[in-house]
Parts: sequence; structure tokens; C-alpha cells
Amino acid sequence: MAFQISPGVSVSEVDQTTVVPAVSTTAGGYAGQFQWGPAGKKILITNETQLVSTFGKPDGNTATSFFSAANFLAYGNNLQVVRAANTGSFNSVATGTAVQIANEDVYDVSYITDSTTISFSSRYAGALGNSLKVSINAANTTLNASTSFANWQYKGNFTSAPNTSTFVASSGGANDQIHIVVIDEDGLFSNGQKNTVLEVFPFLSKASDAVNDDGSPAYYRTVLRDQSRYIYALGPVDYTSTSGTWGRAAAGVDFSGINTGATASLAGGLTKAVQDSDVSTAWDVLANPDVVDVSLLISGDASTTIQQKVIDTAVARKDCVAFVSPPSTVTTSADPTTVVTTWASSTIARASSYAMADSGWKYQFDKYNNVYRWIPLNGDIAGLCVYTDNVADPWYSPAGSVRGAIRNVVKLAWNPTQAQRDTIYSVGVNPVVSMPGMGTILYGDKTLLTQPSAFGRINVRRLFIVLEKAISQASKFSLFELNDEFTRAQFIALVEPFLRDVKGRRGIYDYRVVCDTTNNTPQVIDSNEFVGDIYIKPARSINYVRLNFIAVRSGVNFNEIVGAV
Repeated sequence: MAFQISPGVSVSEVDQTTVVPAVSTTAGGYAGQFQWGPAGKKILITNETQLVSTFGKPDGNTATSFFSAANFLAYGNNLQVVRAANTGSFNSVATGTAVQIANEDVYDVSYITDSTTISFSSRYAGALGNSLKVSINAANTTLNASTSFANWQYKGNFTSAPNTSTFVASSGGANDQIHIVVIDEDGLFSNGQKNTVLEVFPFLSKASDAVNDDGSPAYYRTVLRDQSRYIYALGPVDYTSTSGTWGRAAAGVDFSGINTGATASLAGGLTKAVQDSDVSTAWDVLANPDVVDVSLLISGDASTTIQQKVIDTAVARKDCVAFVSPPSTVTTSADPTTVVTTWASSTIARASSYAMADSGWKYQFDKYNNVYRWIPLNGDIAGLCVYTDNVADPWYSPAGSVRGAIRNVVKLAWNPTQAQRDTIYSVGVNPVVSMPGMGTILYGDKTLLTQPSAFGRINVRRLFIVLEKAISQASKFSLFELNDEFTRAQFIALVEPFLRDVKGRRGIYDYRVVCDTTNNTPQVIDSNEFVGDIYIKPARSINYVRLNFIAVRSGVNFNEIVGAV
């Protein structure tokens, strides 16, 4: 508190209720190829239904990406997805030359102003947008038979013809209203049902400043930008008119145009094959821990280049773990042991505890195309970590029959034997096996760390991620405080209850927190630094069980021989 100049009572508060915050450990991250959806932007997906509505159904090119994400969502409900798209992929357009509008941010920067060459475009890049058709009916002072509301094919979706809105009428304008319908002409969005009406937008306005009675925007470009899942308006819809009124402010304007009704099929949409550079760019969206909170990175069916990118992202962030699977050749190879060991030993940089490798792929049913597909297991392995968090804690191993059961498996591409498991486990690859009466389970919990260390196990790595992430967030409140005995005691009082709780939940065997003059020396204090040393004895998972069965004579006293053999 400030020094008082004259007598008086000063009241202040000192908050001693600060605790170490809970941190997310179940949030996944994935960048991959999809048919539809925003590109280069993270989207939170909570279930498979939302995955379909946002990024489209899988096809032959996108199935491994789609099901890698969907398989993770079978265990959890928090996945940040980034669509990777080739810069040569284009949105479908109603008129003019096709362009790429990767996401809403690109639209706001480059296409928010009117264009005289393009009226509508599909929402996202890709050939899927060519299935769309847009039809409009707009108010006009002189309606002819071909463009009147009465003769409009889609009039049944509206209560009345477009006219003059209350807002524009009060501003001295007229004939601003417009009806817009979005149609799935080819049925690609509607399970083959051609000409299905996807969206209906009644009584929008051509006036750029128009609002509804509740104050919400009524301008057609703004409404489509905020509400449509399928299209953007890129330019004035009366592109054949010379009046140039659409998109102006309402005051005193008659918005009648020559082209009062139009129906246009979208075309020119193009899906170009995604390259590693495109996927790498998409992964960059998830790279900053200050912006994106993720803890489990799924590589999907990635090349070794992208797998290394995912591992490098985890290592740089230091708050998440990357999950990788061997190449798809493991599904057809006559010698999968060699394929896996070569991949793990030579191709992937292995000196990292922030990565975990599994042994293969699984065969599962694609209900969207009525076929079976091979899908890499890394989405499931990351999902097992989510399941482990939900039923236990992050510092428990996700492997074994208790927490390691993998879902939606018809068969494995490779079910390694004991000898094969020994071989791949020695190079850090965790076997996935199918066993009678147990199902398909993860049968190992190693990270890709090469040197012997406690961090060679996924439960220890995730334990330290939780401790470091939570305590570092709590420690931010020590910034700019005084480095004195009070602040150091406050730090200890903050951290020790948290570690005590983790110990009680079997995460650590023991701990010690040191924050005093032994590590906060005069040199440290004069350097404006603050040091807290936290010593942890991490709990270890059981990887090997040894059972000794000892036969003894009938007259032997057990107390005499126990411990002697």
C-alpha cells in the first residue's frame, strides 16, 4: 500500500487463495487433407458428425485423413483440425474465373469489396463446390413474367415476394429485398439427392447498411458470410445491370436492377493433390503454444517428412506428444518386421521423448462409401491417452488390457508375434496386437527416446507435461514481484499442495520443492531472476512381470525358505 501523509485508515486485500490451475491434457491436434472446409485455419471438432459437416465425407483421396481424425474422436471430444489445401485448388464460381478463398480470413482481406466479374463462389476450395447452384429473386419496380416471384421455381420456400424493407423505406430507399436459395444440384452434399435445397435466406437486403428489426445485419453479403455453410457473395448479384446500386447505403436509393432473378450453377472448382509442403504449412497453424492449446498430435497417413514435422512441433512446444505410424507398405509387405524397424531406426529421428510410435494399420469399415479401408493407428493411440485421462490420469500408461483396447477394428495389417514384438520394442515401436479374449490392444508404452531414461515411457513424459504446464502457468503470477523470502514462501505454498495431490493420485513417488537463498543467490536476484527447483520421483509403469513358481516338499516350513530362493 502507499505511504499515508495524514492520519487515516487504509484497507487492502492480500489474496492467498491462488492455486495451481488445471490444464487440458485431452486436446488433440491434426492437419490433413479433406474434401471441404476452411483451409489453413484451426477448427475445433467435437465429434464425427461435426467432422463430416465441416470437412466433408471421406473419399478415396481423403479417407485416411478423415478416419485418423474420426478415430481419435471415438475416444475424445476435443480435436483442433487444420485442412491442408494445395494453392492450386480453387473455389467454384457462378461467373468469372475461379479463385482460391482458403477461409473466412482470406475473404475478409481480399474479397470483402465488390467484384464486377464474380457474383457467387463456393465457400471452400475443391471440386465438391461444383455440385452447388444458387438462385435469387430480387425486388424490382417492373417485374416481367420470366423474373417475377410468382413464376420463380423456389417461391415455395418463402412467405411472400421480396419488396422494400422497413429500414430502407425509412431511409428513403426502395426495392432492396432479395431472396437467396442454395441448391445441391448434383447431390454430392445430400447423399445423392439431386437438387436438394440446402439453405434458404429470406428477405435479405441489397443495401450495405441495412439491418433487421432486431438490429442484426440484413445486407446479403454480410449474412452469407456469417451464416452460409456453402457460398460467399463476392460481387453485385445484378452483374448484368448498369445501375450499380447494389451494395450502396440505403439513403434515397432505389435498388431495382435489370436482373431481378437469376439461377446459376457453380463451376470451376478444382481439387489439386495436396503436397508435403501444403501439409507442413497447415501444421504451422498448430505450432504456437501461446495460441493453440493441444496436447496430442496425430500424424495420420503422413510421409516421413511430415512425421518429422509433427515430432519437431511437439519438441518445440514441449507441452504435447506426437503419434506416428509406420508407412502403408506394412499392410502388404511379406516382412513387416523389417519395414517397421527400418522406418523406426533409419527414417524417423528417434531421440525424442515427445513422440510415440505404433506398429501398424487397422482395417475398418467406411460407412460413408460402404467399403473397408486400411487406416493408420496413431489416431487411436492418441485416443487411448484421452481415454486414460478420463478413467484415470495422464500419468497412467495407456497400454494394456485395462486402458489400451482399440476400437473399430476388423483386423490388423500385422499382428506381431512375441519374437517380432521383442524386435520392434527394442527400437521404440509399441506393438498393437490382437489376442483371444482380449481384443486388439496397445502392448507397449515407450517413447522414441533412445537413451535409457524415465522419459522413455509415455506416462512419465505426460506426467511432466502436466506438471510443467500447470506450475508454469501458476508461476506467471510471480512475475514482477519482489524476490524476497515472502515471494519464495508463497511459491512453495502454491506448488506443494498440487504435488501432494498428484502424489496421492499415484503420479509420483515423492517430491521436493526448493525455493530459498540456496538457489536464489544474490547473483540470481541481481539478475532479476527467480528460481524454483522441483525434484520429482516419477511413478513407473510395469513393463515386465516375473512370476516364480517354487515346488517344495510337504514337510517344509514356508517361513524358513521364503526369501532364500
